Amino acid sequence: MRGRHRATDLRNNGFTALAAGMILPLVAIGAVYGGYRIMSTSGCTGTVRLSVAASPEIAPVIKDATASWVKTGPRVENECVAVDVTAVASAEAAAAVAGEGGATVPGLGQADGKTQVPHIWIPDSSMWLQRMRSAREDLVPLAAPSLARSPIVLAAPEPTAKSLGWLENRVTWKQVLEQIVGDTRINPGIVDPNRDSVGISTLVAMASVRDQFGPEGDSLTVGAVKSLMSGKSEQQSGLVARFPRDSDPKTLATAVTLAPLSEQALHTYNAASPAVPLIAVYPDPAPIALDFPYTAMPRLSPNRAAAAEQLRKALTGASFRNLLAQHQLRANDGTVGTGMTLSPSAPVGGQVTPVPEPAVVSKALQMWVEITQPSRMLAVIDVSATMKSPVSGAGGPTKEQVAVQAAQGGLDLFPDTWAVGLWCFSTNMPGGHDHQELVPIGPLTSQRDQLRGAIGGLKPNPKGGSGLYDTILAAYLTVQQGWDPGRGNSVVVVTGGLNNNPGGLSLDALISSLQKAERADQPVQIIIIGVGTGVNEAEMQRIVDATGGAVFVASDPSKIGEIFMKALALDDGR
Repeated sequence: MRGRHRATDLRNNGFTALAAGMILPLVAIGAVYGGYRIMSTSGCTGTVRLSVAASPEIAPVIKDATASWVKTGPRVENECVAVDVTAVASAEAAAAVAGEGGATVPGLGQADGKTQVPHIWIPDSSMWLQRMRSAREDLVPLAAPSLARSPIVLAAPEPTAKSLGWLENRVTWKQVLEQIVGDTRINPGIVDPNRDSVGISTLVAMASVRDQFGPEGDSLTVGAVKSLMSGKSEQQSGLVARFPRDSDPKTLATAVTLAPLSEQALHTYNAASPAVPLIAVYPDPAPIALDFPYTAMPRLSPNRAAAAEQLRKALTGASFRNLLAQHQLRANDGTVGTGMTLSPSAPVGGQVTPVPEPAVVSKALQMWVEITQPSRMLAVIDVSATMKSPVSGAGGPTKEQVAVQAAQGGLDLFPDTWAVGLWCFSTNMPGGHDHQELVPIGPLTSQRDQLRGAIGGLKPNPKGGSGLYDTILAAYLTVQQGWDPGRGNSVVVVTGGLNNNPGGLSLDALISSLQKAERADQPVQIIIIGVGTGVNEAEMQRIVDATGGAVFVASDPSKIGEIFMKALALDDGR
């Protein structure tokens, strides 16, 4: 009873009015689930609530701009507007959006179960929206205007940039890739492109210029990607922690000395006055900048959609531009607000590199997978008499010479994380078989030279037919027997003609045997590369349809390197 009397006394003494005066401002602007709730409360018939998940780089700007906007008393049909602004990593929000829609974004993984799908999503890049659309077209809207911009730069410690002559100069991507591959002063790093927009943008830029390099394009690009992979970090914080803390040669030799970053991230790093500042190198052509698209999610209620559009309009103009500048972000047209200072070589405004189509983004990420994914592969190369024939248009080389050259080039593209074995095949092989094991499947770190020597020694058997079908089945069963759950498991067959083995398996018998041997929990892909015009592509397609895989026919031998890269892109039997 004593407590009740006390409560009554407090109310009578005006405590209720005092409490209301304290609580309402706390509700109007307060922390909610690690974010910010901003709302107007005066004279409304109800409340329209908006949740905003913003990339951490721009979340403080959105919070401040939204707070100023709410003070103006925005309403939708006499309902006040409440806004929850939460900083959410783009990858986490993307996984949540895809998961709610029952879709899967390749390379991203499942949602963490904690991130909620917002009404408004502001990722750091429109490329996230393109990845969403590749997974399912209706996950995100078609229109999502950019709010800000942060160019992608190559960050180099000042001593390294000076020694490379990059202090004031724009550099081409060819220069960059050549030095990543061949210059010992460069220890590159990158954040996993599957989860990082800067990494994706870097890959898209590299892929876009790859064809301009001529015959060296594949090896140069693959070499650069392999070098970047060796310095990969899962998070940006892990990458920047590996920049040098001292300029002495020993530290520079072991630290990361080149990595793609957003312009904002580089400015933020230098703002802490490190002992070794970073120099922003702007490569030409420019990678796709971070652009922070304002994404009002599909299927909002009419009032929420109207409130979302009002908020979008508030995130424009000179005051918003200056808020962006305070956080080292440019306006969406590339210009800068008050208080942001750019390096002398930084471009201002001008043409903006457009966001590519979803297929372009997917292709760039696939390039990363095809080069960096650990795989277990058995290469099987034809040495039957048909391989003595010259390839039309090749200027004299035989099919075997073209195949050997392609295999040697492919071997140089395989990263050390792969396990590779080598067979050759023809009838009348030693022991009466249709194939011969030259190098067992094993790690490239210990047998790359052995493989290179074995490939170089391949010569056609002048009296040998092609035991193609029997060899494919034997190779498939061999790879399946040693199946590795942590790798892609595949058979890659290079052949110059048709099966020619009267006593061996027929095509139907091979397909039947493969179907019986196939195990859903131990997939093995068969990839067939035909050299010249003597390969029956339809028959080969029937074989790969039984197990998964692909057929590539190189009627033009100059395309064999490109075909090897396409074949590697499919080498994912997990």
